[in-house]
Amino acid sequence: MDKAGIREVAKAAGVSISTVSRAFTRPELVSERTRRKVLETADKLDFNISRSATSLKSGQTYRVALLMNEEITSWFNTEVFAGINAVMHEAGYDISLFQHIDTAENRRDFFTNLPVRRNVDAVFVASFAIEPQEVEQLKRIHVPIIGINTPSAAGFDASISIDDEAGMFTAAQHLISLGHKNLIYVCSEAIDSINSSIDARGQGFVRACKMAEATHQFTWQVLAVPRGKTFADSALTALLALDEFPDAICCQTDMMAIPLVLKLDRYGHRTPRDFSIIGFDDSPYADTVNLTTMRQDPFAMGRLAAHKAMKLIAGESVETPHEVVRAQLVLRGTDSVYGGNQS
Repeated sequence: MDKAGIREVAKAAGVSISTVSRAFTRPELVSERTRRKVLETADKLDFNISRSATSLKSGQTYRVALLMNEEITSWFNTEVFAGINAVMHEAGYDISLFQHIDTAENRRDFFTNLPVRRNVDAVFVASFAIEPQEVEQLKRIHVPIIGINTPSAAGFDASISIDDEAGMFTAAQHLISLGHKNLIYVCSEAIDSINSSIDARGQGFVRACKMAEATHQFTWQVLAVPRGKTFADSALTALLALDEFPDAICCQTDMMAIPLVLKLDRYGHRTPRDFSIIGFDDSPYADTVNLTTMRQDPFAMGRLAAHKAMKLIAGESVETPHEVVRAQLVLRGTDSVYGGNQS
């Protein structure tokens, strides 16, 4: 059966053709009740509206969606966006950002409305997993779903991720090998409503410590603080409140490690003299403070994800749809053999 046109949708919904058009392109001009009726009718009739003359000719919208669980201003998301844009912009694509897809309400709004609008050619999902029912909703629009650093490749047509768990396992092993006796992993608390890739880093720390307990004498613990803009200050407060200050600290991100390096010094805890500290990301300023860290490259991941998307949009197969890369240990100056610098 042929897809319905705008006239059929207008007739079935009992509204004018211009109202159908505004429901898709200028929703602020249509009442919520009318818009919902139009979208539900369009969904039943398998109708989607084109954005431009180019769309009419090609059947493409020349728009992609990027879902992220935090703000675009975070280092990782900015780099991912830049990597995607470096490829998609040259091909004439716009990128629609959907930030803070970390609450049940935001997730429901996105995964319910997008299949009805059908106004993107691909969906990128950064740093979190999508549920089976959400995959089902996205599959209805018949566009590729590409994951970037997601906890699992399940439900995605293609993906590129780092192994967060293995990366922090390496970081913890490095500190253990230096002979440290009191290790702390500092992280932000997990959010129940979203399966975030960053939470796997804690699993790597725990696995490394449990493996080493048979051959090394040391203590370790996980110190979780509330997630949010003040997480670094919360981590500082929590560390200073410990009965015994650790001689080694693994940080979930550089953006937690860098403030700790600077602020702990004011309280008489200087790295590497008094303790070792290692971050994760190799983000801006990690080199400036000489931070030992685990390196990842979200710009490169964004570019690769975009290349995969372009192939899938064109109906071509991707030679290696799902890829996982390992974070690299970057040795700088915030770690030393237990006991600090003896020079």
